[in-house]
Amino acid sequence: MVKNVLLALLALTGFSVQAAVILQYHHVSNDTPAITSVTPAQFKEQMQYLADNHFNVVPLSQVVASVKAQQHLPAKTIAITFDDGYQSIADTAHPILKQYNFPYTLFVSVEPILKQYGEMMSWQQLNTLAKEGAEIANHTWGHEHLIRMQQGETQSQWLRRIEDNILRTEAEITKVTGQQHKMLAYPYGEYNQLIEDILVKHDFVGFGQQSGAAGPHSPLTALPRFPVAGAYADISSLKVKLHSLNMPVIEQTNSDPQLDYAQWRPEIKVKLDMQDIDPAQLMCFIQGQGAKKPNWISHDEFTIRAELDLPAGRSRYNCTAPSKHQSGYYWFSQPWIRPKSNGEWVAE
Repeated sequence: MVKNVLLALLALTGFSVQAAVILQYHHVSNDTPAITSVTPAQFKEQMQYLADNHFNVVPLSQVVASVKAQQHLPAKTIAITFDDGYQSIADTAHPILKQYNFPYTLFVSVEPILKQYGEMMSWQQLNTLAKEGAEIANHTWGHEHLIRMQQGETQSQWLRRIEDNILRTEAEITKVTGQQHKMLAYPYGEYNQLIEDILVKHDFVGFGQQSGAAGPHSPLTALPRFPVAGAYADISSLKVKLHSLNMPVIEQTNSDPQLDYAQWRPEIKVKLDMQDIDPAQLMCFIQGQGAKKPNWISHDEFTIRAELDLPAGRSRYNCTAPSKHQSGYYWFSQPWIRPKSNGEWVAE
């Protein structure tokens, strides 16, 4: 029924059912690692571009509410998020955002705040930003690699630890700020199906670091965000992402990002609503292995699989296709995470 309604909307609106592009930042500074930073000049340029081109910048919680309700989002909807709660957000990003009256969300971990880690905002500063409209949301207690079990830990013990971590963090944020959004940004973008099940159990929404626009076809436990930093901070490449569309995925197999031992070349099968997509124009990219054409097994279903083992750590399959009826590209991204072949995790 929901699918039929969605297809009717597509027909009525000329394929204009829109999604939101969620931007993910860390540092806004000239002096922090480039891989997780944009410079103040770059950030200013990006916000000016949003303003000049009349983007609809909304709170992340509004995007979540729309996705949950399968509501039509206005064209060019953007949500701005920051992970970790660095001081540069208060000092540099916040004044710029205030100038444009743009809302934003801060995903924070509790332990770094309590221990006053370097470059981290205090609760007092976070509360000041919250009173001026910032949303404060969950980034776990200590910014842990959630999928990693501790030595000697059973799966049930690990699950209880992760569940307690998420709930304790949410309770602390609510106690200090009065906010409770039940929005969790996975540290490092790492999650698996069992963690997604915890979020479903407690009515949380999860955010990854895989690319794409969030919309009616997005899983609420793994909403995509576009990381903006380093090589991806250039305005010319960012412009393309700002106009992204929500890939109309109807079904997908093998969506758990955590790979089983030695299954380092995972295959996924994806079924799409093809009304606005030309299969000849859809192209996939295997991180570290380049472009790869999908294997179409029917008019609306394809498979994709790496030809070489994915490396230890995090990687992705990305697939894109231009819209046939409007400007912009549909994006689909499947994240993967695996340990080394000896079972050890990559040190970070």
